[in-house]
This record gives sequence, structure tokens and C-alpha cells, in this order.
Amino acid sequence: MTGRAGEPPGDGSAGGRLYLVATPIGNLGDITLRAIDVLRAVPLVAAEDTRLTRRLFARYAIATPMTSYHARSGPGRTGALLDHLRGGSDLALVTDAGTPAISDPGGELAAAWAAEGGTVEALPGASAVLTAVAVSGVAGPHWTFEGFLPRSGRARRERIGRLARDERGAVVFEAPNRVAATLNDLAAACGGQRPAAVCRELTKVHETVTRGSLADLADAAVAGVIPARGEFVLVIGSQPAGAGGPGAMAALASVGPSLDDARAEVDRLVAEGVARGEAARRVSASTGLPRRSLYRVTPD
Repeated sequence: MTGRAGEPPGDGSAGGRLYLVATPIGNLGDITLRAIDVLRAVPLVAAEDTRLTRRLFARYAIATPMTSYHARSGPGRTGALLDHLRGGSDLALVTDAGTPAISDPGGELAAAWAAEGGTVEALPGASAVLTAVAVSGVAGPHWTFEGFLPRSGRARRERIGRLARDERGAVVFEAPNRVAATLNDLAAACGGQRPAAVCRELTKVHETVTRGSLADLADAAVAGVIPARGEFVLVIGSQPAGAGGPGAMAALASVGPSLDDARAEVDRLVAEGVARGEAARRVSASTGLPRRSLYRVTPD
């Protein structure tokens, strides 16, 4: 088999080659020549949404047959695609935007084919993660990619608490209707003054990048200054070593706080003028301890 650097895929003598093809995250001009060559040459393309992929195909006169493969596809579809590869035919996998298997479908299929000794090849291209890191200017030299945060509950509190304790920057995906709430939670846990950026509609006509502190960005999202429409990437800025989140809360979280220590931190915030409910929410987000257990009035 060949299939390298724009060459046509192989003849399938030892099983087909699975291509993970990065597609544009907005601007259809951001596709590589190699990706176009492979998409034209393979016998089949598995697409997250065939309607969206047809727009890309129309732009570049690609006539390759497509089949759907998305997060809700059952094991039967995965099995059928594996049978296609086992039969010696190459397959290209694309998602709606960006690279398959990076917060997108494709990881299960790639892992299954690799486990059988099949060849998996990624074609790099546009990336919302790297684009946001580059354009935000706040991530710093070391950063993590978190994908989508848990929507609620202990898992969400614990994940945000880890972000608050981490000195590195972080990249987070979020749905438009949840951006304001997530920025509020991040500001409470990481400290309202921590730098951040909200990247919206990257590479598209209405692209905007709004930079500021987490607190200011949260206020802007609540006020509608940052519209709750489009695709969002949030970049949490790096912080100096030892800065932690909002003071003592980060220090408590880093050592696994006792309930008494966490309640003491709530009392300290209340003494500074923070409402008790808000203080309990901040400490809960930073430490992962239940908010209800923190919301109690200290006896006189």
C-alpha cells in the first residue's frame, strides 16, 4: 500500500487503510491538497453528517460514495466499516469539522482497526483547539485540552477543581447555551482575575475572539455582549507557579481539604462580604465537596 502524501490509496492486499481526514472547522478553504486527493481516491467515505460533507464535496468536485457514521451509530455500523476494511478496501473517515476522534466520532473505529493490525493514518489539517490556542494569546507554553466539561454534578465540580489547581492553560469546548454558566463556574473556581479568551465561530465570517478576565467574560456572556450563538472554544489562561485559584481555595483543594477546612474558607469569604450561598458555591467548585455540606452558619 502507498496512500502517502497525496498518492492514491493502496490495493488492499493486506487489508484496507483507514484514513482519519481533518476537515475545515468553518472556512471551506482550510482543507489540505492531500485531504482532497485521498477523499477523491478512496472507494468510500464515512461521514458524521453526510449533508455537511456534501457541501465540502461540492466545493472540490469530489464524487466518492458516502455512508453515515456518527456518535449514535450502533455497533452494526462499526462492524460493517470494519468488514469493508478487512476486505481490502480503503476508507476515509471525516467529521463535521476538525479531526476525527478528537472530541468527535472515530476513536472507536480507529482503535478497533488498529487492534486487528490494520493501518490507521491521520491527515492533519484545521484544528479548533490549535487555532484557539494560537489566536487567544493567553494559554501559555503548556496547556491541556479538556474537550466538553461534564454538564453537572460531582464530575463537573471535580473537573473544574482540577483546572483551578493546574498552573497550565486549558482549552474547553462548550455549547452556546452553556457558555455563561461555564464561565461563571470557572471564575468561581479558578479566580475571577485569571486571564481567558472566548473564541467564537473560528475561521467563519462572524469570528470573534474576546479576551479578558474570567469574571469579565462571565459578565459579558450573561449580558449578551458575547452572543450565545455559534461554535465556542474557551481558553483558560496559564497562571504563575504557586498562584493557585482564588487564594486559599486552591491550596485546600490541592491537598484534599477536610470538611472543616473548607467550611472555614466559606466563613473567610463571608467575612469579606461574599454572600454565604455564593461562598459555598465557590468552595464547592474548587474542592469538589458538596455545596450543601458547606452551607452552614457558624455559631456565634
